[in-house]
Amino acid sequence: MARFGIATVRGRSMQPTLWDGDRLVVRYVDHARPGDLVLVRLPHRPLSVKRLVRREPEGGWWVERDNPHEGVDSWQIGAVPAGDLVAVVVTRLRVLNSVARWRRRTRARRPA
Repeated sequence: MARFGIATVRGRSMQPTLWDGDRLVVRYVDHARPGDLVLVRLPHRPLSVKRLVRREPEGGWWVERDNPHEGVDSWQIGAVPAGDLVAVVVTRLRVLNSVARWRRRTRARRPA
């Protein structure tokens, strides 16, 4: 049976597809397909959302960011081991994201 969870995007590496603060439904799996958005473990970094590009001959995954000016991906660190694939993104929670953005805007407008 598949397990699901919630992840929050941090940073700008996946813009314009995903934005800092977006909340995602993820499915914890041990397999994925090229083109999927996934949560992966990168060396010396927190879990990251990246796009799977291709399976490498040695068994790892080539992952890339959508924003070429921000973040880290396989161009800097090489292929990610298959065991460091944590989850596949199922969907973005648009309602929660809209509420969170509205709260940030209203807090920023309040007088101190």
